[in-house]
Amino acid sequence: MILLSTCQKNAPRVRPSTYANGIEIDDRVWDRRPVDLHAIISPDSESGGEKKTLVSTASDICLVFASASAIRNCELCRTYFIDQFRMPPSWWSDSSRKSNGYFGCRVTAEHIDTWAYFETKQVKEKDTYHWYKLNAFIRWNKSTHQTIVISFDTPPVIATRFLELVAAPGDNTAWRCPMWFYPHLVGEVARLQELAVWAIRDRVRAVEKKPMSDGRPQPDYRHLHDIARHAVHVTETLDVSVQTVQRMLARHRELMQQQQQLQSDEGQSQESQSQLEFYESFLTSLRQRSVSNEKRMANEIQLAFNIVAQHDASTSVKIGLATQSDSVAMKSIAFVTLTFLPPTFVCAIFSMSFFDYSADAGWAISDKFWLYWAFAVPTTLLTVAAWYYASKRGFRVSPRSGRQRFNTGLLVEV
Repeated sequence: MILLSTCQKNAPRVRPSTYANGIEIDDRVWDRRPVDLHAIISPDSESGGEKKTLVSTASDICLVFASASAIRNCELCRTYFIDQFRMPPSWWSDSSRKSNGYFGCRVTAEHIDTWAYFETKQVKEKDTYHWYKLNAFIRWNKSTHQTIVISFDTPPVIATRFLELVAAPGDNTAWRCPMWFYPHLVGEVARLQELAVWAIRDRVRAVEKKPMSDGRPQPDYRHLHDIARHAVHVTETLDVSVQTVQRMLARHRELMQQQQQLQSDEGQSQESQSQLEFYESFLTSLRQRSVSNEKRMANEIQLAFNIVAQHDASTSVKIGLATQSDSVAMKSIAFVTLTFLPPTFVCAIFSMSFFDYSADAGWAISDKFWLYWAFAVPTTLLTVAAWYYASKRGFRVSPRSGRQRFNTGLLVEV
């Protein structure tokens, strides 16, 4: 189903209250109605097989709102648009569908065809977002100045705004410019981009004004990176929008030069040129603010990392001081132990049964005292050798299994 809005100058006067689905402004009558494209492509028997057309030649302005995805999925519908309006087949390709913006123009003997695509990202509550796509194909007749605007996937709110802008009272000579509709389109893009930039700015400002928490900081890094991601997308769409408007201006200058050579009315072309230049300047300034939002958000993320690192560093210092205090205590214990170790060793030697003391005979040493040295010396040497071997080899980490292997061959899971 397609929503069709047509305007005809000098049409028979009809009261707006009695005109079905229509409005009357000055000497222009607008008619708005849904159209079934399949009924046009395949006429029924009631119409006698007569082939219908989507746009009447009697209409001065025709706004067509359609779904691009629905037409892409219908081969007959797609073929009808290509044949009826000479739309480039590449416009329906996946590369055009996945593009983030473009502008094209084609000049024939009878028509000037232009098409443009804009994307804007609107961030809503709780970091939800919605992508708005403004995709328009415009055909302008050189002789009659009839303008056909085909807008794809246009949200109802934006479609209503287009109708209000185009239907507003004004000079009918504006239609003499082949790109008279683009200031309305780019103006809507500028309005959406401004909302997107300020939505990001409000979130960045909320992060900047958030008070510091007591204790260890707990930044919501996921939330911070989501805001940064939205800011990058908004800047990207602004970059593409500015480039697209610049291509429009370059092409419009060429068309103005051709009008000068033909000595045709170029006043309205100058007006469209001025409006497009203004929106180019406006979008460029919005881009600078969006870049500022990106930098401010990156600064906040870096600040959050630094604050957490500073807090963890101060904790590490406290742990180090506590460890140092424990080390002093252990040194004291070790010194006391070493102080009493020699007397303890002497006591242990003389308390063995190899020594005997009596008041009459004095000291007596057993002839088996050599057994003590026979066991003590090898055992000591073996212990020292085992310690030396362990200290040299240490732990080995297996790169394949991710497990640690001790020098003795034991596997320790990590």
